[in-house]
Amino acid sequence: MYEHQYTNHEIIYTMQCTKFNMNIYNFLKLMGLCLLAAMCVQCSPIHTAQQMLMDSQRVDPSKDVYRVGFYNVENLFDTIDSPLRKDDDFTPQGRNQWTTERYEKKLADLAKIIDKMGQPTLLGLSEVENSRVCRDLARQEVLKAARYIPIHQQSPDFRGIDVALMYKKDDFKVQTSDLIRIDFPAEIVEDYTTRDILYVQGVLDGFEVIHIFVNHWPSRRGGAEASEPKRVYVAQQLRKHTDKILADDPDAHIVMMGDFNDETDNKSTKEILGGDFMNCMSKLDQEGKGTYNYKGDWSMLDHIIVSDALASGKWRLKALEGVVFREEWMMFKSEKYGPTPNRTYGGPNYYGGFSDHLPVYVDLIAR
Repeated sequence: MYEHQYTNHEIIYTMQCTKFNMNIYNFLKLMGLCLLAAMCVQCSPIHTAQQMLMDSQRVDPSKDVYRVGFYNVENLFDTIDSPLRKDDDFTPQGRNQWTTERYEKKLADLAKIIDKMGQPTLLGLSEVENSRVCRDLARQEVLKAARYIPIHQQSPDFRGIDVALMYKKDDFKVQTSDLIRIDFPAEIVEDYTTRDILYVQGVLDGFEVIHIFVNHWPSRRGGAEASEPKRVYVAQQLRKHTDKILADDPDAHIVMMGDFNDETDNKSTKEILGGDFMNCMSKLDQEGKGTYNYKGDWSMLDHIIVSDALASGKWRLKALEGVVFREEWMMFKSEKYGPTPNRTYGGPNYYGGFSDHLPVYVDLIAR
């Protein structure tokens, strides 16, 4: 076999090329680090550190990532007056002068946030009027590639707002959906209706069965302590359903999401929904972060809670820690209270913002 004998000139030339290539490599590596640092400076402190951790996990091509999100979209009404809904304020002639132009702007703004969130595979929504507004949201140009399908059922909420779930039809197949009716006993409250809980069972990526509960619990109107029994009661009804699932399958994949109007250390979330569940927002709540700002005080009212099987990654899927999605362009900079979510309305005053809540999400890593 012929074997090439390298000359001194070829050896020197090869060494020079190697040195040149190494210089190019080091230069490009330095530029990459500088670019990464610049990106980190511009990003929100809540979103960035956790996002970098999850992005590093996504580098492994053997892992799939399914993002599960929730967003209270603050009064997403259409402009049509419905005799069955308390929506008079959200019509062109109503108190809020809710015109087609304002409605379309709201849809575009929400779609922008959902897109920047990474277009979650499963996205729970609260404060939506009906199925139509969910479909209109899913049809926004930046979301068309996600091929979202909404699930919504009418509930008896006195404000005329419900919860919904949007899912990517290519990644999630619905097996069943239903509403968990919330009827308060007289000893807790009389003549009061709230949002029902939306339950969806489906198959993720072909073979992972997921049980999803989308919530929007009673508000703190009248004070957190005085209104707490209502939220505790809803938590108890939710727990009854999750207990039934766990009795049949102790390793069931369960995700509870929503605007709970309680924080992670309240009785409803910590005691009733504790034990064999993990609240993915607890760490951020302990750090003083939140999704809702009242006069400068942040509260973690929006949660994603997962069963032990997802928290531990016992089987194929493992849930990471929760993330509050927050970017500077989503915030209103109050001189008195600092940055707060840029809301659409304050009473009858139109501000043209996104929502009074920040969205949250959790990534499920498939191993």
